[in-house]
Amino acid sequence: MSIITPLSRRATLLGGIGLALGAAALRATAQPPPARTPEDEARWARMGVTLKGKTALVTGSTDGLGKEVARQLGALGAFVIVHGRNQQRGEEVAEGIRASGGESVFYRADLGSLASVEAFAAQVRERHERLDLLINNAAAVSGPQRETSADGHELAFAVNYLAHFLLTYRLLPLLEASAPTRIVNVSSLGQTPLDFTDIMMERSYDPGDAYRRSKLAQIMFTIDLAADLDAAKVTVNSLHPARSMNTARVINGGFQPLSTIEEGAEATMQLAVSPALAGRTGLYFNGLNEARANAQAYDVNARAQLRALSLELTGLKGKS
Repeated sequence: MSIITPLSRRATLLGGIGLALGAAALRATAQPPPARTPEDEARWARMGVTLKGKTALVTGSTDGLGKEVARQLGALGAFVIVHGRNQQRGEEVAEGIRASGGESVFYRADLGSLASVEAFAAQVRERHERLDLLINNAAAVSGPQRETSADGHELAFAVNYLAHFLLTYRLLPLLEASAPTRIVNVSSLGQTPLDFTDIMMERSYDPGDAYRRSKLAQIMFTIDLAADLDAAKVTVNSLHPARSMNTARVINGGFQPLSTIEEGAEATMQLAVSPALAGRTGLYFNGLNEARANAQAYDVNARAQLRALSLELTGLKGKS
C-alpha cells in the first residue's frame, strides 16, 4: 500500500508491516520486478471490463500500490481522483494518467486531520457528480515512539482507520447515487485484536501492534458496513494485497521484497473491477483468495463497540 509518514518521523518498517521475519532474513540487494507484458496490461479489457464514464478515488495514490492501481484504473477508462499529501508527486501521477489518454485530477489532503478529511470529502462531492469506486489505500507506518494525529488520536489508528471511516461515510451518498458501486479497503495480513480499554495505546504502545490493530479495525468496519448496505447497490470488501512489496520504502531500507507492486495491484484490481465479485460483500481476501481475518473481526459486539466509538470520534454520532 502507499505509505504516509510524518516528516518528523523515521518509520519502523518491520514493526509497521508486521512481518514475522527478522531483519537479517530480509536484508539483501533488491531485485527489479518482472516487467509487465502487454498481455498483463490488457487482461481486464479482454474480459470486457470497461470503466468509461466511471469515477474512481484511490487514497494514497502518489506512490507504490496506490499509484499503480490508479494507473490501471485510468487505463480502463475511469476518471481517476488521485489523493496524497505531496502536491508535486500527485500532479505527476495525474498527468501520467492523462498523458496515457485517461482523465485524472489530484486532490491534496492530510488524513492525519479529520478536518482535512471533511474538506477532502466536500471537495469530491462538490466537483464530481458520481463516484463508482472508492479504494481506501493510504496508510501510516507506526514509528518507534507513540505519535498522535492533529486530533490527538494514536496516529496509525487515525490515518489507517478513522480517516477512512469518516471519508467513506461522507462519500456514501455519492456512492449510493452512482450504484452499483464498490468500496475496497486495503488492509493487511498482520492483525492484532483491539484493546478497547486502551484503544489509543496510551498505557502500552508497540509500533507493530499499532499498525496491526488499525488494519483489523479496517476489516471490522468492512464487515459492519457491508451488513448495513444493499449489496446490489454498494459492496464493501477488504484485502491484504501482498507481502512486503517492492516499494521505494522497502528497497531504500535495504530489505528483500517478497512480492511486487504489480502482484498487490492485481489483487486490489480483482476486488475493484472483477465481474465475479459483483454483489459479493463483507469479504476479506489474502491476495487473490478469499480468507478469514482475525477472529475479532467476526465478533458482533466488538464491531458494535468499534462503530460506536468511531461515530463519536469522527463527529458522526447518531448516524445510522
